[in-house]
Amino acid sequence: MASKLLLLVVFVFDLIAFALAVAAEQKRNTARVAQDGQYNHCVYNSNGATGLGVGSLVLLVASQVIVMVASRCLCCGKALTPGGSRSWAICLFITNWVTFIIAVSCLLGGSVRNAYNTKYRALVTDTPPSCDTLRKGIFAAGAAFVVLTGVVSELYYVFYSKAKDVPPPYARDSGVRMGNL
Repeated sequence: MASKLLLLVVFVFDLIAFALAVAAEQKRNTARVAQDGQYNHCVYNSNGATGLGVGSLVLLVASQVIVMVASRCLCCGKALTPGGSRSWAICLFITNWVTFIIAVSCLLGGSVRNAYNTKYRALVTDTPPSCDTLRKGIFAAGAAFVVLTGVVSELYYVFYSKAKDVPPPYARDSGVRMGNL
């Protein structure tokens, strides 16, 4: 039987990671061109989205580590009992890692790109500088994949637990002994 406490902790971590990713999307950097004497330069607002994105990333990684440690990452420990639960556990394990890698890529890439601020200046007579900012939707995509990763990881753990707890199909001695009589 799957641990209800583990499922609750993973759900709470994923819920907070989702909320932080959505907040990071709302607080993305915006920039404007300001004139300073004879030079134009970029002025950026606060950089709160980077911290929110990193916080979301840390909670997502913690959630993934908890599930993988509890299930021994599917590859360590005794073999799972053959059946439908094992098949679902294997499929969900692979899906879980794919969605996790996409979510981490969005959150990490968004945090790094959001922290980047253009530092050069241009003369007023030249074309204004290009104030680079993070594209809209990167943290939102990360938030969507955080939810997807959370759902798939919990389903994976439930099916893993079902496959682990099933008794073997034939428990009696079924072979011919090869020892001395």
